[in-house]
Amino acid sequence: MKKKLFSVAAIALLGAFTSAQQIKFEEYKLPNGMHVILHQDNSAPVVTTGVMYHVGSKDEQVGKTGFAHFFEHLLFEGTHNIKRGEWFKIVSAHGGSNNANTTTDRTYYYETFPSNNLELALWMESDRLLQPIINQVGVDTQKEVVKEEKRQRLDNQPYGRFSYGEALSPHIFEKHPYRWSVIGSFEDLSSAKLEDFQHFSKKYYVPNNAVLVVAGDFKTPDAKKMIEKYFGVIPKGAEVQKNFPKEDPITQEKRVTEYDSNIQIPLLAINYRTPDNKSKEALALNMLSSYLSGGKSSLLYKKYVDEKKQALQIFAFNRQMEDYGVYTIGILPQGNTPLEQLEKEVQADIESVQKELISEKDYQKLLNTFENSFVAQRSGVENIAHSLADAYMLQGDTDKINTELSDYQSITREDIRQVAQKYLNKNQRVIVNYLPASAKTPSKP
Repeated sequence: MKKKLFSVAAIALLGAFTSAQQIKFEEYKLPNGMHVILHQDNSAPVVTTGVMYHVGSKDEQVGKTGFAHFFEHLLFEGTHNIKRGEWFKIVSAHGGSNNANTTTDRTYYYETFPSNNLELALWMESDRLLQPIINQVGVDTQKEVVKEEKRQRLDNQPYGRFSYGEALSPHIFEKHPYRWSVIGSFEDLSSAKLEDFQHFSKKYYVPNNAVLVVAGDFKTPDAKKMIEKYFGVIPKGAEVQKNFPKEDPITQEKRVTEYDSNIQIPLLAINYRTPDNKSKEALALNMLSSYLSGGKSSLLYKKYVDEKKQALQIFAFNRQMEDYGVYTIGILPQGNTPLEQLEKEVQADIESVQKELISEKDYQKLLNTFENSFVAQRSGVENIAHSLADAYMLQGDTDKINTELSDYQSITREDIRQVAQKYLNKNQRVIVNYLPASAKTPSKP
């Protein structure tokens, strides 16, 4: 009886916790098709303005990769009203900060200012959308910037090609444009012409392919007037059509070897293709990842790093994307532990999860972990703005910012076992042996 009463009390407290974390927002569309989300929070005198465009590396074409990420840099070059090199100066002079980032599915630009500069932020983002300067000088400059970024992050960084997907994605995807990395290739950027970038801008940087988020200290009626003033006048673009090829299921194990001249320790990566980020199964896979490698007390870390001393590092994560996901278990061996041995032992651990439910204690620990993450991701107006934009654009429902925790709470131990049974099978694996270049067998003369 006591146990039952405790469970009811815990549920009541959990409901109160979830309710207290509700993010209030208002959303509407401008006549030109731009979606607007407003989250008013007058507790601190700061405001974040973000614009997310529904364009990522998957929207590129073969031979023209890297465009989405390139625009993340190019659109800071200036506008017809903001001279080249002045963007960051204006932001810092008014006490603000700004940044941008690109994924496979979207590109996001944002500024955080003292709240009395909301109008400045809206004007800058609207001008970037309405009349960006895309000329040869800016293109040539940013080509070199992006190339140097690629050298630093991928080509000359230990495990860089692995971390950014360049050594994984082509083996997991054969048809879908997820098969290339977000940053693209030297060759494609070098051969691209000015007209190619201008066409990309005209096609994807239109109000009806974007969501505007304002979060923080403002008055909603005033914000709406400014949004109408600066964004309402921008003409609607042509509808953006998205029709990506579907992948055939992986039904036979695939093994490949990649080499990296920047590493000394090999990496074993066991990969599986998983469902898109809107699926309940994706949430269960996230919980499975946390169970396997989320922290030093997790199953795999404790076993292979702490107890057996067979691995320097081990991790499992479910990379969620709009059309598919990729589930990866990665292992850095310690000493002379063979990759084949680690693969065999980890496979036994996966099969154990497929057969047996995780313990109730571990399940409660997972719920606590995701509750903490839920709170952290909604701390501060920058995080809230980003989460609101992601929820609308990639989840198809802005209120996912509020329901995500309850969605995780609805995942059962049986759900976790079922996704392991459905997606982590031997015939669905893509095994990548990521080796030092010195391990490559010299070719015969």
